[in-house]
Amino acid sequence: MPQRGDALTDTQRVPSSKRLEPLRSIDAGVLTIAYYEAGPADGPVVMLMHGFPYDIHAYVDVAPQLAAEGCRVIVPYLRGYGPTRFRDKVTRRSGEQAALGADLMALMDALDIKRAVFAGYDWGGRAACIGAALWPERCIGLVSVNGYNIQDIAKAMVPARPDREAALWYQYYFNIERGRAGLAADRRGIAKLLWQQWSPNWQFDDACFERTAVAHDNPDYVDVVIHSYRHRYGLAESDPQYADIQRRLAAQPVITVPTITLDGDGDGVSPATDGSKSAPKFAGRRVHRVVPRAGHNLPQEAPEAFAAAVLELIRA
Repeated sequence: MPQRGDALTDTQRVPSSKRLEPLRSIDAGVLTIAYYEAGPADGPVVMLMHGFPYDIHAYVDVAPQLAAEGCRVIVPYLRGYGPTRFRDKVTRRSGEQAALGADLMALMDALDIKRAVFAGYDWGGRAACIGAALWPERCIGLVSVNGYNIQDIAKAMVPARPDREAALWYQYYFNIERGRAGLAADRRGIAKLLWQQWSPNWQFDDACFERTAVAHDNPDYVDVVIHSYRHRYGLAESDPQYADIQRRLAAQPVITVPTITLDGDGDGVSPATDGSKSAPKFAGRRVHRVVPRAGHNLPQEAPEAFAAAVLELIRA
């Protein structure tokens, strides 16, 4: 049954000024992945996956809470963000969902992590859902913002209500060359506008924004972002190396691991629901919660609620 999350302790929360550092890096699949790690090496592992247009600092207050509870916390920069780099200049700069899931598995393999809680939102929530759906033996449990995040590309051209379509303006913008040029010319301007629209109750300052915005200076950011938003509408080709994963995702696989789904009731791009529409996609134990006032960047806006969900799965 849907539940209401705990209220934010401070609806005018001052964003943490900390940085997640020092960073580590490791070769994993087609990438050299930069990541932050905290907590005991022998603790239960939590993979915290960020979204677009954010970075690892979405978890700046979640990571220390989990580490203090004995978790080994891994927070990677996704492909196209921060210091993460492609290992070969000829590798396609794909942003497709299959690539994000493959990157998560490659990182776990490189770090010799057998099982972990997968937790994320937006692009990171998609990677987490893919990992949980296709490799359940590697997943202790799933925390996913906005429910079942695996794209149904076969139905991508089915229109939504006009008010829902309006919120997706950036996706349509990125599907034309004017949008690619706009993103290349003003990454910060687009990101800041989306932060404001998607999290109307979140009072972030310029320092908080800039701490994340530098991650978008990655030389592959524009290519990865544009490919992501074109591929999901069937307007860009997939990287052949992910063909098998993409085929499996096209079947819209059911997630069988224990799951907590979260919605922010102030989310300006993915409005909160009671979770019932996506319920058939979760065959295992699943709880859905709505977090008051939180917007799309839920772990940074409501870190206590996000961390509590992760710990609930670990302690189950």
